[in-house]
Amino acid sequence: MTKNGILYMIFFVTLSLVICEKNAFAQVTNNSNSYNIPQQASDYLEITSNSEGHKQVLRLPVDQLLFNVTPIFDQSGTLQSLSMSLKPSLADLYNDIGLANKPKDIVFVYPSFTQAAYEKNGFYDYYNKKCDIKCLTVPIPTKVDGFQSSSIAGAWALKLLHYPYVKDEDIDKNPGILKQYKRVIVLHNEYVTKKEFDAITSHPDVMFLYPNALYAEVKANYTSNTISLVQGHGYPDTSIKNGFGWKYDNSGYEYDVECNTWNFYKKDNYTMLDCYPEYRMLYSTELLRALQLEDPEQIIVHLTDWINHPNSDPSVLLSDYGIKGTHMPTWIVHPATWTINGDITKSQFARMLEYLHEKNIIR
Repeated sequence: MTKNGILYMIFFVTLSLVICEKNAFAQVTNNSNSYNIPQQASDYLEITSNSEGHKQVLRLPVDQLLFNVTPIFDQSGTLQSLSMSLKPSLADLYNDIGLANKPKDIVFVYPSFTQAAYEKNGFYDYYNKKCDIKCLTVPIPTKVDGFQSSSIAGAWALKLLHYPYVKDEDIDKNPGILKQYKRVIVLHNEYVTKKEFDAITSHPDVMFLYPNALYAEVKANYTSNTISLVQGHGYPDTSIKNGFGWKYDNSGYEYDVECNTWNFYKKDNYTMLDCYPEYRMLYSTELLRALQLEDPEQIIVHLTDWINHPNSDPSVLLSDYGIKGTHMPTWIVHPATWTINGDITKSQFARMLEYLHEKNIIR
């Protein structure tokens, strides 16, 4: 079978009806972010991503989105926020990739301190010489009301999937709070306190879902409800990059916002992702499913093992994609190899497997 022939077999989830129950979130944007309304289901949702000056236009396939995503504009037509809600037709999928009917033993950390740092008159206005040192002390947000830099889309995708969450200040006030959870998922928690850093890095199972986490140290003052930058990100000395001197800093992956060839990798007890998955999480079933795998790094390992032994039992590989089966045609070694090489995405490979399973070719 040819590469094009296989790609034609890939199954895409269709856009479902808008539901009544709405779990809205605010994604406040600045003048560097934009959103173009798709005209029909076959269109792409176009977002201009701007990560610290790295501008990139992303085109998200509307008919593959796992959530209803609706823009909210002000009277002048400026995008103020995005609203996300579940799709009733995907209820079974949500049960598979979420925690609605499972133990709530995986928690994610919402980066409220990072949200504060990126607000107007915050750290980045100081970095960009728009204000003086007074901008290095900022209010702690009272609402989850962030933007791409505070991983708001990813955070609300996880919340819709019934993941419990804590905020930075919750951990700073009570570092032991993480001990009740089997796994801790860290988002773009770029700015954290020393107590929070110690609590996260000492946990036995941490998934750093976003790069550039634990990058700069702040201190919190709960009397004034503020945080202040201590060190990191070139402050107070330009030679200081990571404020904790953390050897596993993976900030180099921060600017891969497309996440087309995402992979998990291990560093000690930590599982880390090699891209910034903010928008990939809105339509990648396999990425969201991987959050619950005992060892997400094994996705590629299992795929490679099966490529090397295509006549072996593929049940372990298939389970990574939520498929039960013990037989898979050996010709699938070709798209599996393309997936490893990045010629097709993991999403495309997953859709192909799902289609073949529906047609009883994989059984």
